[in-house]
Amino acid sequence: MATPPLTQDPHRLREGREKVLEVAIGREVRAYRRKQNITVADLSETTGLSIGMLSKIENGNTSPSLTTLQSLANALSMPITSFFRGFEEGRSAVHTKAGEGVELERAGTRANHQYNLLGHIGSNASGVIVEPYMISLNEESDIFPTFQHGGIETIYMLEGEVDYRHGDKVYSLKPGDTLFFDADAPHGPEGLVALPARYLSIISYPQKA
Repeated sequence: MATPPLTQDPHRLREGREKVLEVAIGREVRAYRRKQNITVADLSETTGLSIGMLSKIENGNTSPSLTTLQSLANALSMPITSFFRGFEEGRSAVHTKAGEGVELERAGTRANHQYNLLGHIGSNASGVIVEPYMISLNEESDIFPTFQHGGIETIYMLEGEVDYRHGDKVYSLKPGDTLFFDADAPHGPEGLVALPARYLSIISYPQKA
């Protein structure tokens, strides 16, 4: 099966600050409109703005005047300052030094799987929660191929070798190997081939509204 073309450019420079503000405003307008189940046509009728202009605003392709923003705020029953919320939000970073990850108890700890959370950013503008773990297995660890949770998971093997099950397939993971999968299917290490074993597990899922 052909791989679809990628739409993200990891080396792209962020657009200018003015454009970022337009995008933030557009995102908030769309979010408030959808939250209230208001169509673009309804909003156009209430504000007197054309459907084309509203589309440009929601897509961040134009810079609305304060008069336009006031009309939108009145139509959506929201304070005009709410349009700038996404633009004013801080952007977080978490630096975890070697050996300082927080050891957690999760379902796998009952099978002697050591989980170290390497960082956590809660509610954020992306709408996605990402949890990076360092998972360590040793001679006392049990196999546990039936983990199951929401989201997408990526495993990157650092040390050792395990046979890792996902659904009805088993993958041999060696240092440098990656497994990327839908975490809703049963998954987990089914065979501990070479120990100790360590791998990064990065789980991502939508944050709750």
